[in-house]
Amino acid sequence: MNLKQSLIENNSILLNQKAANWKEAIKLGTDLLEKSGAIEPRYYDNIISKIEEMGPYIILAPGLAMPHARPEEGVVKTSFALVTLVEPVYFDGEDEPVSVLFTLAGSDSDRHMQGLMEITQVLDDEESETGVNLEKVLACKTADDVYVMIDNALNG
Repeated sequence: MNLKQSLIENNSILLNQKAANWKEAIKLGTDLLEKSGAIEPRYYDNIISKIEEMGPYIILAPGLAMPHARPEEGVVKTSFALVTLVEPVYFDGEDEPVSVLFTLAGSDSDRHMQGLMEITQVLDDEESETGVNLEKVLACKTADDVYVMIDNALNG
């Protein structure tokens, strides 16, 4: 399942949200996937416990996090959620705040890697110092804006 298709099927986009902390920000995305039946409730708990144990391994670039855990930790089917925040959140011990969260639930390691590559492709920006263009995600006001952004990125 590709990124756009998953976002549509799971109705899993929340834009310009407020979260008091990083745990709440992650919960916004996992709640969407849980509601659609793509993950079990324990998937959220597994993400949080992994971050508390290993640190914020989910931060891919400044401003961008990809909450995820292992397939056997509560994934029902491969799926994605996108959450953007009005006010960024800080992870413990991190200087860079996060305002874009792509939650990934990969049903196996191949699909997990495919998902990671697709998110990277959508956000890729060679002009940017970080190689990632979060402004184009944060500029999206509606789910349709997100779909157009994904189409433009993947179809050039």
